[in-house]
Amino acid sequence: MAFLHPGQPVRKGLGWVAGLYGLIIRFRLWCYRKGWLTTTRLSCRVVSVGNLTVGGTGKTPIVIFLTEWLLAKGQRVAILSRGYKRASKAPRLLVSDGSRILVGPLEAGDEPFLMAQRCPQAIVAVGADRVALGQWVLEQHPIDCIVLDDGFQHRSLHRDVDLVLLDATDATGLDALLPAGRLREPLTELCRANAVMITRADSRQDVDAIRSRLKTISCSSGDAVEVVFRPESVIAIVSGERQPVEWCRGKKAWLVSGIGNSRSFRRSAESMGGEILGEAAFEDHHSYRHDDIEKIRANLQATGCEIILTTEKDGGKLRPLLMPSDSWWMLRLGTEIVRGKERLYRLIDRSLIDETVPVEPRA
Repeated sequence: MAFLHPGQPVRKGLGWVAGLYGLIIRFRLWCYRKGWLTTTRLSCRVVSVGNLTVGGTGKTPIVIFLTEWLLAKGQRVAILSRGYKRASKAPRLLVSDGSRILVGPLEAGDEPFLMAQRCPQAIVAVGADRVALGQWVLEQHPIDCIVLDDGFQHRSLHRDVDLVLLDATDATGLDALLPAGRLREPLTELCRANAVMITRADSRQDVDAIRSRLKTISCSSGDAVEVVFRPESVIAIVSGERQPVEWCRGKKAWLVSGIGNSRSFRRSAESMGGEILGEAAFEDHHSYRHDDIEKIRANLQATGCEIILTTEKDGGKLRPLLMPSDSWWMLRLGTEIVRGKERLYRLIDRSLIDETVPVEPRA
């Protein structure tokens, strides 16, 4: 199924398919509410970071941000992810044991591998069945808290805190269900979340557009948390050399990405003051081949670009294909909560400290 990219209009001709999809989704949700489909509670606290739409809303940097914060508080943390498009067929795979990374990005999936790199003290595991995966990890490691990557639709696993991300630059993504639009579930399902996080909240106009949409549902989200992702540094893929953002100013660059929101990456790259001469934007989770690299090298020579700039998520997959002489750099983004930080921290702290009082969904 081909999904809409952020900003694309609704496909009106597919409305009847979206209607059928909506009936199936609503029936599944109704079965959970009636107790006909069961939810399993693990022996540790679970914080879920999820989407209401398909595509990139910034789940990976939020998972990394929360994991780093929990680790700094002394919590023993595990990250559970599906490992989308990973090469390994194992039903459960340990990516990191909290001291070393055990598999590469092809076996683990690009996002779990990046999480393992950025959070070296966390256990990182992948598997489609998150209940079985969580039980398997808990049998091997003492864990205080699990951070569940892309978990909003994974209703079979109980979560103590349910966070849902909405991209401020993609208000049209809330217009219709798949495949006519980009909604995985009806917008009203936000009511079962503990908090909504509006990501890429750099523009007040974009944020207000999302908040306006949220007011149309009964559980208004005037208390939504707002998050921005800002360029933090650039890192040489081969050597690991690190340079500040200012190093890119004035440099001629060619962009390469295989992520869910390439427009956001381009905006971040442009904000650093470089001269963007071209771009190769692949589909999300693209598996790079040598001919991709050769084509990009040819563009570099033809345009006179000084550097290739890619995402940190793509960097792990690209490294085995590069030569020491390749001037390929990956952009590291920093996560900053600009509104609602204390509320978010209190929400998670309450779930970790008070074992007797569950955190209730928003009314």
